[in-house]
Amino acid sequence: MAIRVHFKIVDPRSLKNSLSKLIEECRNFRELKQIHSQILRSPLLPTDEQYYLITRLLFFCAFSNWGSFTYASNVFRTIKNPEIRAYNIMLRSYSGLKDDKGEDSQIYRALLLYREMLRNGILPNNLTFPFLLKDCTRRVDESTGLGIHAQVVKFGFCDDIFVGNSLINFYMACRLLNNARKLFDEMPVRDVVTWNSMIIGFLRNGELDNAMELFNRMSEKNIITWNSIITGLVQGGRPKESLHLFHQMQVSSEDDNTVEPDKFTIASVLSACAQLGSIDHGKWVHSYLRRSGLVCDVVIGTALLNMYGKCGHADQAIKIFKEMPEKDASAWTAMISVLALHGLGEKAFDCFLDMEKAGVKPNHVTFVGLLSACAHSGLVEKVRWCFEMMKTVYSVEPQVYHYACMVDILSRAKLFEEAERVIKEMPMKPDVYVWGSLLGGCQMHGNFELGEKVAIHLIHLEPNNHAFYMNLCDIYGKAGQFDAAKRVRNVMKERGIQKEIPGCSMIEICEVVHEFSAGVSLNLPVEILVVLNELNNQMKLLPGW
Repeated sequence: MAIRVHFKIVDPRSLKNSLSKLIEECRNFRELKQIHSQILRSPLLPTDEQYYLITRLLFFCAFSNWGSFTYASNVFRTIKNPEIRAYNIMLRSYSGLKDDKGEDSQIYRALLLYREMLRNGILPNNLTFPFLLKDCTRRVDESTGLGIHAQVVKFGFCDDIFVGNSLINFYMACRLLNNARKLFDEMPVRDVVTWNSMIIGFLRNGELDNAMELFNRMSEKNIITWNSIITGLVQGGRPKESLHLFHQMQVSSEDDNTVEPDKFTIASVLSACAQLGSIDHGKWVHSYLRRSGLVCDVVIGTALLNMYGKCGHADQAIKIFKEMPEKDASAWTAMISVLALHGLGEKAFDCFLDMEKAGVKPNHVTFVGLLSACAHSGLVEKVRWCFEMMKTVYSVEPQVYHYACMVDILSRAKLFEEAERVIKEMPMKPDVYVWGSLLGGCQMHGNFELGEKVAIHLIHLEPNNHAFYMNLCDIYGKAGQFDAAKRVRNVMKERGIQKEIPGCSMIEICEVVHEFSAGVSLNLPVEILVVLNELNNQMKLLPGW
């Protein structure tokens, strides 16, 4: 119910303060309109005070949960001779607005408003351009953003740090890394936001070395800096470096008590441990978590169970999962995926049923884990049921990776005709993972005829992928067609195709993860060399060596 607003105040300053407070405390649209009416009708308010209140009301309309963008537009149009603050409020609202008619219309409305502002003799300030650039960044609109940069130069805001940071974000989103770096190098003043924008931009574009170079040059780092670089290295396949940085972060925080790891840091570090299979590091991080006093919420709980599961400790992962007070779709999905990884298909399926009972809606990643669990356990009937249910019950349209899982389990079960039929009925073009799943089943069960056809098709899809040539050689070899296998190797030689990345293994000794690759000489601990030599000697005694 709206509150009626009455004033018996004659002092203009008191009236202004009262109306300003009412705007701030407003909690419904009807009351907002009453306040607006009072501002317009009050004869006690001087023009400048009225303008101040109208801009405050405009801001409230544009960004409050109890406001209305349409009403804000109407308010703006009633302002006589709006100043830069009013224009910036509207430009900011356009930058965050999504239109059912299409996102493009909003930026054009913002640009038209900007042009109108210039025609009315209102010059932009350092807040104007970031609002315009924000929408270009979100939509990755390179041409419009370049035009706005030209306006930045024209009006002399090149040295403004706020504008510069927005331009860096824009160029990074458009993958114009050289433009961003040039801008960064030419900035007379940089703050931590500037450095973070560059580092995050490089990480998102896969330029890990450039990100590390800037990170090492930074004199002042905040939690965003540390979390960005640690997470970026984990996602970029360099988990050992992320663990090293985590330890460096701890030393840094002990020295000056500035930056302490938060839950996102811990989640990323646990992901690094999972990638490395480093259970000792993972246990240490778990111990640190208990000592630090950080709350083990659903994010950290999910990261913990994922780490223990991928490090071979399924029982500990299950224990952590059961102890979690709250479980979202990510937590349930992680548990299903861990059970799938350990070949516990029935338990994964039971976990999915418990997820349904808990009222948590599965997503497309959940079904990837469930289908994988069924595949590893040979649960053909259940995978058929699951594949149908995801479409009919949960309205999750199968993607190419779901079809790859389906083809995988059917191929493992020697149901090659059904697997081929699934591929033919796919609504999208099957990729190498789908065909690779079929090829794997052919190799497993010695289906020479189909395996040859699929391997040749894969070579046509990716002619420079050495794995498919080796698969074809393997098929010919098992079928006794050694001349055909030799011809494939000759083709590889003629095309200059070779295995570029050697096989890699990791082993953890005394909390140190040692990595070694085939054909690469490394300084390994004596203990590892002794075991490798012993294994090599035993292999030589096997028949057919």
